[in-house]
Amino acid sequence: MNENPETTSDPETTSDPETKSNPETKSTLDTTRTAALKSPQCAIPFSENERVSMTHGGGGKLSQRLVDEIFFPAMENSILHRKLDAALLDCPNGTIAMTTDSYVVTPRFFPGGNIAKLSIYGTINDLAVSGATPVAISAAWILEEGLLLSELKQMAEEMGAAAREVGVPVVTGDTKVVDRGRGDGCYITTTGIGIVPHGRNIGLNRICADDAILISGTIGDHGMAIMAARGGLPISTEIFSDCAPLHELIALLVRAGIRIHAMRDPTRGGFSSALNELANAVRLGFEIEESCVPIAPLVRSACEMLGIDPWTVANEGKFLLFVPMDEAEHALKVLQNHPLGRSASIVGRVVQDHPGIVVGKTPYGTQRVVVMPSGDSLPRIC
Repeated sequence: MNENPETTSDPETTSDPETKSNPETKSTLDTTRTAALKSPQCAIPFSENERVSMTHGGGGKLSQRLVDEIFFPAMENSILHRKLDAALLDCPNGTIAMTTDSYVVTPRFFPGGNIAKLSIYGTINDLAVSGATPVAISAAWILEEGLLLSELKQMAEEMGAAAREVGVPVVTGDTKVVDRGRGDGCYITTTGIGIVPHGRNIGLNRICADDAILISGTIGDHGMAIMAARGGLPISTEIFSDCAPLHELIALLVRAGIRIHAMRDPTRGGFSSALNELANAVRLGFEIEESCVPIAPLVRSACEMLGIDPWTVANEGKFLLFVPMDEAEHALKVLQNHPLGRSASIVGRVVQDHPGIVVGKTPYGTQRVVVMPSGDSLPRIC
């Protein structure tokens, strides 16, 4: 695909003489191009000998292929195909939201957080951006033989403290131990349950043309904090993860009467992946003002040194928000009045044009197509 949608070549001006002279060939090519643009899936099937790679866990195109071509067909049901961060299950007194996530981050302790705290906050955030009030969490621990019990005790205490902080208890769980060399110390899987009140309707189906797109704060902080903790940055100043629970910030928007259409937390794959997933799902175009996307100066500098696009770097305490354009300024003020939303910004809008495509408007008056990252520049960040 051409990087500038304004300069995409016209099939009428193709240099292929067969296409010029044969209308049937041209029609076939046009149909193929249209189908390729409309389909969010890759047309090339997995081969029998293809194996899972680290890139499959990066939140980009290969991750999406696993979901679309392996998991969805195998577990076909209407709830799964809503593609929400938490499954919404109807019940007499409201809607139950349920979400599951696994945490394999390395190192387990990093500036601004740790694997145990991250597992609680990440689960809370998946529920919150689905419009649910979190109620309870379960936690499963996969421990490697040889892990220090003192470190396990510290992680357990961090998880308990985080759960008490957000007011959502860990009510059940499981522990398994694997052979030395088979588990990299510790992995954690959490499942969260929440309740969506009657009348609250937040979901991808509500995104519509002329919606404003907001981000609740600076992007790329978590991924760069992990990179720094691994010793991958030639800088002395620490970058801190944005690891934080978002349910109270979102509750402020609800109480303020903001008509929230949809939300999404841009974790693996970052800002770019989240935008592309949503644009593909709703078949609408997104236009993003690049100069309005907040990035901390230290994070921007680190990304420039490493040649990493900050839009593709993971976040763990930010969310994308879609609201009617006439409520965007009100929503922005609500966000900026909370410590977790001080750097919030209106970054773009939803349009009917170029369905499924995210376009970035540069400060120089040009445009570019914002593509979903093929892999993850930094694996195991959550």
